[in-house]
Amino acid sequence: MAVGKSWAGIATWIIGGLAAWVIVVYSALDLAGVVIASDVSQQTRYAIDAGTIVTAVAASGFLLKPIRKDVSAVLPIDPDNPVHTLALILAVFVFGTQITTLAFVDVLALSQAQPPLTVLDLLLDEGPFFLLGVVGVGIFIRRNLAGTAQRLGFVVPAWWHITLALAAAGVFFVVAQQLDVLSHIWTPQLAHRIDTTTQHVFGQLGGPVGIAAIGLLPGICEELLFRGALQPRIGLVPTALLFTSIHTQYALSLDAVAVLVIALGLGVIRKYTNTTTSCACHVGYNLLVGIGLAGATLNAAILVELALLGLTAYAIWSRTQTQSAGLP
Repeated sequence: MAVGKSWAGIATWIIGGLAAWVIVVYSALDLAGVVIASDVSQQTRYAIDAGTIVTAVAASGFLLKPIRKDVSAVLPIDPDNPVHTLALILAVFVFGTQITTLAFVDVLALSQAQPPLTVLDLLLDEGPFFLLGVVGVGIFIRRNLAGTAQRLGFVVPAWWHITLALAAAGVFFVVAQQLDVLSHIWTPQLAHRIDTTTQHVFGQLGGPVGIAAIGLLPGICEELLFRGALQPRIGLVPTALLFTSIHTQYALSLDAVAVLVIALGLGVIRKYTNTTTSCACHVGYNLLVGIGLAGATLNAAILVELALLGLTAYAIWSRTQTQSAGLP
């Protein structure tokens, strides 16, 4: 609502400053022992508080227009847009606190201490991503429904976008599987803990409804926010890093590297096609992971994957030839 208004700068300082400096004050009080934020060890608590303070101070730097102007030279943001400013502040804050948590907290033990996810839990976890995405681009404030869909990149895909999405999902699945194999070879204890944690967290979602939820909810909600809303503003690589940082269930491991590779791949798909295609790819990948492939099923999947890759390659080649010839 502040976009284009004379009071936009004031609103940015109030909202952005509140988001950053309340966290700084709270963490400082925790460092001083005035409040106790958690039951972790004192050393861990100090590290988390210090990391959070540094993150919040860094994020608040985007309240300064000269810094935003410098950033706009490398990222497609408008330094005068309060929405872009708040997006930068929140993105840095989320990334910094997630990295701090990964560095100083045993996230695997924390995940195993929580009850297994249900479909409702998954909906409650993923729903906020959807809301942040549509509200962030100004639905019913600066854009109508059609304009919102266009801004987010949700458009009717061409037929080859679907084959591309499915083919890429298969490639991502193979990449993730190979990195998982390497993880079991190079870091067997960590890999075993990740396997145990994953089985615990998603163990109750093994039925058809659960697998469908695993495929659809993250695939739609995460793509809408990260590739749809954020990537066009903060760039492909920063978005991929931010996306990877929220997947704390993989700790600091090769599985997390796989998430980063997939995030970069989804970003490339979004950049050169649309969010509908990256969404279809994300859903397809999650379904492959949820279903699992082995034996005859795996052999059939390989044949389908090869066919999809060939069809997609032909479609891209044909499109390139048409554009080179100057045809519509």
